[in-house]
Amino acid sequence: MSQAGSLSENRTSASQDASQDALLDPTTFVFPKPFESNTITIEFCDRCRWLHRATWIQTELFVTFGPSVIGTIILVPRISDETAGRFRVWLSMPGTEQSQPILVWDRKVEGGFPELKVLKQRIRDRVQPEKSLGHSDRH
Repeated sequence: MSQAGSLSENRTSASQDASQDALLDPTTFVFPKPFESNTITIEFCDRCRWLHRATWIQTELFVTFGPSVIGTIILVPRISDETAGRFRVWLSMPGTEQSQPILVWDRKVEGGFPELKVLKQRIRDRVQPEKSLGHSDRH
């Protein structure tokens, strides 16, 4: 191998190392802006031990809609007397005519927890009405 070829390879390797180092440099990290995309907020009573239900719904919504449609799902545990028994699902859609968050589900108003199929349909109807939910659309 020629000396010029070896120098070129060394420069490429050094450049790749520098790029890799930059990717791992915490001073270059930028905090994500979660509210620039559609956001779901799941507000739940932590005293009622509803964290597992909230995380299950969070996972199901991420799997169904993906980050291109729902960019952020926030879990908000509540522990005060005023929020006892609360389980609400909110949808925020920045950049649309809907400037205020939409209450998609409230456990007390609806008389129970959301059936996942119904919750997905309500969210889909707002954020991606043309999307088929497959078996969740069948009655």
